[in-house]
Amino acid sequence: MARINGIGDFIREQRDQAQMSLRQLAKAAEVSNPYLSQVERGLRKPSAEILSRIAQGLRISAETLYVQAGILDEREGDEAVTTAIAADATLTERQRTTLLQIYAAFQAENASAGRTDNEQPENLDAHETKDAS
Repeated sequence: MARINGIGDFIREQRDQAQMSLRQLAKAAEVSNPYLSQVERGLRKPSAEILSRIAQGLRISAETLYVQAGILDEREGDEAVTTAIAADATLTERQRTTLLQIYAAFQAENASAGRTDNEQPENLDAHETKDAS
């Protein structure tokens, strides 16, 4: 249950990084100021729907909040990559979502093929060799 209490701290931290006031996030997420304040203080446990709206207001993936809230298990991979993609203000929300989906698909493909971090598919090596010549 400690994770649920931490979700409020995580949301507050993300809001601070986005330089948003509580009121701005509440408006963007279409939730009331008092409710969002209670979530941040750990007094309320937000539903997946509310977390999704808060994530949209923060311009981060809903999956990030679901993991923090303990709703989803954390995916394998480099958290720095997903955090950087989600926080990149030069990309549109659609572009960030697409990049995160592509990254997750590559992770799943590599996991199902049993590849380690440093292994590359053989056809990629052959393709790189062809391009180099």
